Amino acid sequence: MDPFTLDTGATAWILVSASLVLLMTPGLSLFYGGMVRARTVLNMMLMSFSAMAVVALAWTVAGYSIAFGDDIGGLLGSPFQFAGLAGTDEQSLLAGSGVPFLVAAGFQMTFAIITVALISGAIADRVRFGTWMAFSALWVLVCYAPMAHMVWGGGLLSADGPFAAIAEPVDFAGGTVVHINAGIAGLVLAIIVGPRLGFGKDPMKPHNLPLVMLGAALLWFGWFGFNAGSAGTADGTAGLAWVNTTVATAGAMLGWMLVERIRDKHVTSLGAASGIVAGLVAITPAAAAVNPLGAIALGAVAGICCALAVSLKHRIGLDDSLDVVGVHLVGGLVGTVLIGLFAVEGGLLFGGGLSLLAVQALVALAAMGFSGIVTLVIALLLKHTLGWRLDPEDEQTGIDIVQHAEAGYDLVGASVRRRSPVPVDLPAAPATATATPGEHR
Repeated sequence: MDPFTLDTGATAWILVSASLVLLMTPGLSLFYGGMVRARTVLNMMLMSFSAMAVVALAWTVAGYSIAFGDDIGGLLGSPFQFAGLAGTDEQSLLAGSGVPFLVAAGFQMTFAIITVALISGAIADRVRFGTWMAFSALWVLVCYAPMAHMVWGGGLLSADGPFAAIAEPVDFAGGTVVHINAGIAGLVLAIIVGPRLGFGKDPMKPHNLPLVMLGAALLWFGWFGFNAGSAGTADGTAGLAWVNTTVATAGAMLGWMLVERIRDKHVTSLGAASGIVAGLVAITPAAAAVNPLGAIALGAVAGICCALAVSLKHRIGLDDSLDVVGVHLVGGLVGTVLIGLFAVEGGLLFGGGLSLLAVQALVALAAMGFSGIVTLVIALLLKHTLGWRLDPEDEQTGIDIVQHAEAGYDLVGASVRRRSPVPVDLPAAPATATATPGEHR
């Protein structure tokens, strides 16, 4: 093992990038919080914030070791090798860039946090908060960490795995590990938990679109740490990832708006915000593999595909409340598979043949299968132990009051039980100020 030499510039870059990625989770809480109804906004935001707490501890205790410990059968790393984040700088994932062990491990922690938080949007408005907390801890350890090992830790879906005999798989910053993984998990949970009361009948519009736009802005800002930080140091690869993250997102936003304009005859702020996220999702695995023109094309395709996918959920009766499947699964698949077309090295459009395209599709399918099976087992276990669903009357009342004894806005005029034994009635607002329930899409 070569001696470790600290690079303060690279270390500073990763520390800043990790901070940006961590900011994405509060940004997601705003994005998701604005899309639900007023009576569940606090619960929705708490699902993201609780992921920061639960996943950070699980990652420290064993998650990192499962993801990046010595390989066991291509599926996971040794759970005890780095337990408690006990490792040396020579064992750092970014030792070659001069980044210490704990800094690299902390950077990876932020990826795990945002991935778990993404799933929550698929089951908004109807699940027990305690069950969600238990799911977060279990899922990050037995689904996310093994997937990270398989893709980034030398496992079955990495450059050391069997698919590399055809072509070396590419996942720069998490198309499979983060987005396909979270998207499939969201799909499984939405099916197991079942639809919200009144889904397909009652309007369920976002209660605060400015909050959604602010959340999308913070996600875009934080995503530069996600993608450019994955270069491991501040170099030309980081610069390419930064530019591609910008232009692919722009292309996706315009692609989504174009679909709205043709289909609905108008462009919406919700569509623009969703297009931003779709572009960010799609460019994540490809940020260092394509040139800027390829990034624009990839983003535009993702924006169009995700906009069309979201419109299907009512037709098939899937209550994916905040479009985790339509945006993260579909966007992750688009970004992962189209690397096989647009990659400068090995892409079909650059004379690379079909090998990389085939490998990217196979890796995506394998990731979907693993995540789907593992998530199904966890979901069913929790369904038959803690239980997922709120009582119907509690769901109708609203999770904020029932589960947290709070209301997001004084204007709703709700009676909230405080810590004191005396209930406190919040002042009633004029009827015109009351948030109107409506449908998300």
